[in-house]
Amino acid sequence: MSREQSLILMLDAAAKMQWNIALILEAKAIEAEKVRNWTLNHLNGETFVTHGDQVAEPLKMHEQLVEMLEGLTRMETGLCNNLKAVMIQDEGGDSGGMDGGMFGGMDLGDIGK
Repeated sequence: MSREQSLILMLDAAAKMQWNIALILEAKAIEAEKVRNWTLNHLNGETFVTHGDQVAEPLKMHEQLVEMLEGLTRMETGLCNNLKAVMIQDEGGDSGGMDGGMFGGMDLGDIGK
């Protein structure tokens, strides 16, 4: 397998991973909407015994959301670094960059052939 084919397979895998991440985020958005609706309907001032409990419970929910977002950010940063490694032009200028060097003058329409 040539270098160009290997790089194309890497980019294809990265695109498929991004698609799966989009599906995960869509499912998370639906889940978050359900949690929001449940929270609005079931949690109010009378639900909690003390004011501290009233503050602590929403903070737990926010911490979980922040942890999820941080995990997604780390994952996307890793994917971005992988794509940068593929796209960076070599010092010799024979492959890499966005100027067509990575595909060696290959027509991208020929990928599926």
